[in-house]
Amino acid sequence: MAITAAMVKELRDSTGAGMMDAKKALTETDGDMEAAVDWLRTKGLAKAAKKSGRTAAEGLVAVKVANGVGVAVEVNSETDFVGKNSEFQAMVAGVADVAIGVANTEELAAADMGGKSVADVITAKIATIGENMSLRRMARLEGPSVVSYVHNAAADGMGKIGVLVALSSENEAFGKQVAMHVAAVNPASLSEADLDPAVVEKEKTVQMDIARESGKPEAVIEKMIVGRMKKFMAEVTLLNQQFVVNPDLTVAAAAKEAGVEITGFVRLEVGEGIEKKEENFAEEVAATLKG
Repeated sequence: MAITAAMVKELRDSTGAGMMDAKKALTETDGDMEAAVDWLRTKGLAKAAKKSGRTAAEGLVAVKVANGVGVAVEVNSETDFVGKNSEFQAMVAGVADVAIGVANTEELAAADMGGKSVADVITAKIATIGENMSLRRMARLEGPSVVSYVHNAAADGMGKIGVLVALSSENEAFGKQVAMHVAAVNPASLSEADLDPAVVEKEKTVQMDIARESGKPEAVIEKMIVGRMKKFMAEVTLLNQQFVVNPDLTVAAAAKEAGVEITGFVRLEVGEGIEKKEENFAEEVAATLKG
């Protein structure tokens, strides 16, 4: 039997299941609506899937460091209130523990967490807490010394912004200062060499257009651009920024005084880059059925 968009919508409306689950249920039961409802109930999908269309842009970032490895993990929820829920916090802490042993987000989602995959643990928590949640991303940093910092902490090791800083040797106090700097200033990269060439080229083009508005000769403009790009690098690269703890020094100079080298950093902020948007349900169903 052909499964139509109208059938999927009817089942979704009556059960609160997600589109993909509703479509699968109808396919498995040859379009029998009543049997499809039972199929969803036996699979325990309806309550969790009911939340899947909502944007999850809140939540927590958790950081953990062990044996020269640091991880930062972002788990999203729909509301800031859930980020204060002890049950949710315990789950996020557990996800961070598991993250120490994997390389990326995909591996983390599939990794074992108390006999279930991390992805399944989160799905189960959706049903008990009643909000959509997602494992959005993780970042990993290694080095002789890795220091972590959480800004606006909701619980130990987790909050709205999580930072990791890798150093060439042990210096917890300085590493913490750098991590706080990173949280506050949000540098684009460690150094000029690490900066995305497209970002550099775009800035150079913008500065060229601004300079040409002055009507000065091209030779003069070229010299102006050199100075402006140097200033840009000082603003967006960590090592060239003025150190918030001592603005008379760059971060690189402060590191030299501290007797260490900063070899890398990670900064994750909850909801960063997530765009909340209204979706057209009819178009969503049609696209799913075409898949």
